Amino acid sequence: MQSIRAVSIGVALAAGDLLAGCGIGSPGATPPVRPGTSAAPREVNVVLKDWVFLPDPVDVVPGETVLFHVVNGGLEVHELVIGDQGVQDAWETAESAVANPPPGPTPVVTVPAAVQGFRIVVPSGQRSDVTWTVPATPAGVAALVLGCHIPGHWEKGMRASLRVASAGA
Repeated sequence: MQSIRAVSIGVALAAGDLLAGCGIGSPGATPPVRPGTSAAPREVNVVLKDWVFLPDPVDVVPGETVLFHVVNGGLEVHELVIGDQGVQDAWETAESAVANPPPGPTPVVTVPAAVQGFRIVVPSGQRSDVTWTVPATPAGVAALVLGCHIPGHWEKGMRASLRVASAGA
């Protein structure tokens, strides 16, 4: 009986150590990254799941070019919209007004060019690759949000942030 109790205590301590090492809380500092260029974009994986973006935040270097591998690991169609709050508001308004929201074919939705931002729609279980140039200044990056505006997704919290990473060699 004492050996079972000792094993139980050992498992509990190991689980506590494991959870402490998982980084529960705010994400740590971004390690330096090698910035991408237009000739050789840095590959960045972004997974869209029912109702999160992974990773969150997405680390970028101001002015770099990234090749996003946008993977929809969720059960519904999702989208990646990158833009400031005005862009996010425009897409939320436009997409909440659609008459026939998903599931099913994604209706054609547009916003004025001045508030378009960057947008890619990815069906469930699919991957889309797209190249994007990050704004050149840290302030330009800080103003941006990642969001999904398929009806109901934004209100369920499907958004993430960009974080400025330092350039490494």
